[in-house]
Amino acid sequence: MAGATRRRKVRRFRDGASIGGRASLAVEEPLEIRVDGDVVATTMRTPGHDFDLALGFAITDGGVSPDRVGGMSYCGVDAGEVVAAPTAADLAGPYSGDFNVVNVATRDGGGVAVVRRRQTVVTSACGVCGADVVADLRERAGSVAEDPLTVDADVIAGIPPAARAAQPGFEATGGMHAAASFAADGSLLALREDVGRHNAVDKVVGWAATAGRLPLAGTILFTSGRVAFEIVAKAAVAGIPMVVAVSAPTTLAVELAEEVGLTLVGFARDGDFTTYTATHRIHD
Repeated sequence: MAGATRRRKVRRFRDGASIGGRASLAVEEPLEIRVDGDVVATTMRTPGHDFDLALGFAITDGGVSPDRVGGMSYCGVDAGEVVAAPTAADLAGPYSGDFNVVNVATRDGGGVAVVRRRQTVVTSACGVCGADVVADLRERAGSVAEDPLTVDADVIAGIPPAARAAQPGFEATGGMHAAASFAADGSLLALREDVGRHNAVDKVVGWAATAGRLPLAGTILFTSGRVAFEIVAKAAVAGIPMVVAVSAPTTLAVELAEEVGLTLVGFARDGDFTTYTATHRIHD
């Protein structure tokens, strides 16, 4: 996980005695996301799969349809010039500013579709903020009520351990979230890690867009943290009919899931889980 983790000398204590040692930390760096050269957000993220993150964000929060995307590039922070993708040596050490700016270029040069652009820093701890942004996401979260996906309960029970086995960043640091796309039979399609839950989800959406798999009908989105409103909104925008999380959902998340016909599963741990909405998709 070069670039995503970094080793640091620490002082450990065991039974009251200092034993020294080294620890792996999850890297947290800013990423400025631009669409057609205009800054739409700066998010704190874990370096890696930056194009997936920028594209996923442009789709879920910026209202850019995948068919409008013409390309992506890293940009120099001073002159805005296109720079080469990071090398193995770049990934081994701290990222330079050259790799902390990604531009998403649309074919028509029309920029983002939403009126309100997010010019403020998006922390790794939260996603959207503000009533106007919530209203915009609610408006763009399409219905998935007609998606015919059905899943056996034992498949859902097996998703968290399957995702956990594919998280090298969390294994090394204990400090990364994960989002993953699963097929109805429980097979893993893609997994992305990041210090932010919403970033990890955007990386999965970006992967799907790049692979030509949007909308992600008939699939399951796994997330390793709690489910807030923006996670459900991003899933609905991507056409995902089911979200499975290891922790609890919020009231707004449940309300939106019910509104768009999305099956929302929480507390998926040790074979148990709780289904909050659209429970008809899960079979005993």
